[in-house]
Formats: sequence, C-alpha cells, structure tokens
Amino acid sequence: MKLKFLICSVISVFFFSNCQEKPKEDPIKANYLDFSKRDDQLTGGIKMIPIQTPKGTFKVWTKRVGNNPKIKVLLLHGGPGLTHELYEAFDGYFPNESIEYIYYDQLGSYYSDQPNDNSLWTNDRFVEEVEQVRIALGLDSSNFYLMGQSWGGILAMEYALKYQKNLKGLIISNMMASAAEYNAYAKDVLAPQMDPKILKQLQDIENNNDFDNPKYSELLFKYYYTEHVLRMPLEELPESINRCFKHINPNVYVFMQGHSEFGITGNATLKNWDVKARLKTLTVPTLSIGSKYDTMDPEHMKWIANEVQNGRFLFCPNGSHLSQYDDPKTYFPGVIKFLKDVDNGAFRKS
Repeated sequence: MKLKFLICSVISVFFFSNCQEKPKEDPIKANYLDFSKRDDQLTGGIKMIPIQTPKGTFKVWTKRVGNNPKIKVLLLHGGPGLTHELYEAFDGYFPNESIEYIYYDQLGSYYSDQPNDNSLWTNDRFVEEVEQVRIALGLDSSNFYLMGQSWGGILAMEYALKYQKNLKGLIISNMMASAAEYNAYAKDVLAPQMDPKILKQLQDIENNNDFDNPKYSELLFKYYYTEHVLRMPLEELPESINRCFKHINPNVYVFMQGHSEFGITGNATLKNWDVKARLKTLTVPTLSIGSKYDTMDPEHMKWIANEVQNGRFLFCPNGSHLSQYDDPKTYFPGVIKFLKDVDNGAFRKS
C-alpha cells in the first residue's frame, strides 16, 4: 500500500511539474546577436552609406550593433571632426540590455569620406546627412532614438527641430543650446577655477593667435581637459579616447568649433549658434544630460529638460564632458531607463 502511494505521488509530481508554465523567452534578447537575416552580416554590421551633398556624393561609415526592432539608437559624435570612438564605452552596457545602437562617423570624420571643402561644414547640411542615414538604415518613429553628445548634441537638436516627426526619443548629452552661454560659462565660471599663471599663458597664446604653439595643447590637456573633459590622468585615458583624438580631422574641428573646448574661438562658424527660443516646440520625449564638472553648465542642461515639452534631466555628480567614462554608474542607468521608459510607455517628464 505504501509502495502504491509512493508511485502515485511520483507520477503526480511528474505531471504537475510538466504542466507548469515555462518562463517565456524574451524574443528580442534571444535574437539580439543574430545577423543571419541582415544584409550587413558579412561586414559585422558595417555599412558605407552614400550621402548626396551640394558638392557630390560621398560615403559615411556606420556600424549597427545588435537587433532590437523597437529601440535603435543612432549615435552622433562630438567634435566636429571627431569619431564614433568616443562612444565605445557603450559596448559594456547596451548589449546586456538588448539595446540596438549604431556607430556613425559623420562626413569629414576618420572612417568616412573626408572631402576638403569647407562649404560642406554647415549645420543644415549635416542635418540632411543624418536624415539620409536614417532612411538608409530604415529607422522611423517606431524605433528611432537620436543621441548626440557635445557637437553631436547641437546636431541632434537641429535635427529634432526639423524632423522630430521621425523620432521616438531624443538624447542631448553634455551640450548647451547657446554657444554664447557656453562661452560665458567657460570664461566666467571655469576659467577662474584655473591656476592664474596657467590661465594667463593660455590667454596670451589665444590673444596672439598662436594656436599652433604646442604649449597650447599641452596646457589645455594637462590643466583643463583632465578637470572638465575627462577626469582621469592623461596616462590613464581609455584607449578608445586616445584613438579618437588621434583620428580627429582638425580642418573640420577648427572651422566649426575653433582650436579647443575652452570656449569657441576665432571665427568658428558655431560661434553665434543658438536655438534656445525654439526648444519649446519639441514634443518628442527628450533626455538632457548634464555633469558637475562639465565644460557645459549643468543648470543650463536642466533648463533644456524643462523647456522642451516632454523632457527629463539626468545629472552626473562625478562626471565631466565625457561622463560616460568618468561617471558611468550614473550615466548608463539613466540613459537605459529613459530608453526603456519611452519604449514601454512609462516615460514621464521631470
């Protein structure tokens, strides 16, 4: 009798366990690294996209990482004239969350064509370039998130002001909406924090228009960049950052930004750029990121989040201009939460 009871118990447990509902597999996570149905499988996600410009057709370099039909983040690098390499820290965070992201070198940058024609380096033309990249990659308002940092933030704002109907979400990382206010912050807030002797040397070089003087870059990197661009000793900078600086296109950078991140210098074309009055027209969910030690005023970044109609502010208390590297514990959780909140309909403005 005991044996019969034991057998029945075992059979009951067997059938009960098989009737239990198995955990549902996340199809996005399961297919995240599957390139088998993509036309860029052979190149590992790399595509050279033809771009039509007033000066002819050129190609720009892009690389898709992962598959996610609902979240696709196009990354706009800074500079102008730097590279996608500024974003390589994202490899350590986005894949684990099944977020698809697209590296992209803008025209003139290292991995893309580099025509020697300054008439191409305008905000309007870059906006149309981004639009052509969007179309070529099949991005639309059901999945397209645009993320720009520094100059990339300028380009992201300009794109959204013209084409926000194509966006699902917008991320403005470490960029103010006014070049004049950026310059004022550098001059009135950050410069007085420097050693007066170092500051005077920098100002003398600028006043003499002696930007080719190697001392200028040496002083900036040692005393300014390590405080406000990336808060690490120069000898400890990530390899991706060193590679990015090595690959800069100085012609594009100087023409649009000037010779340094210590404000916009000379006759750089971005010197009078300002879209503050237009931001209130943005309705797309927007994340604005500011950092305590940044070259950009974090209070201005907070203002941006309040000025757009559906904004959220992320503050990085340990970060500088490249806060994905010096405050990743704040930066990445905040960005990932924004993307997922928008995706699942849980986004709420600040």
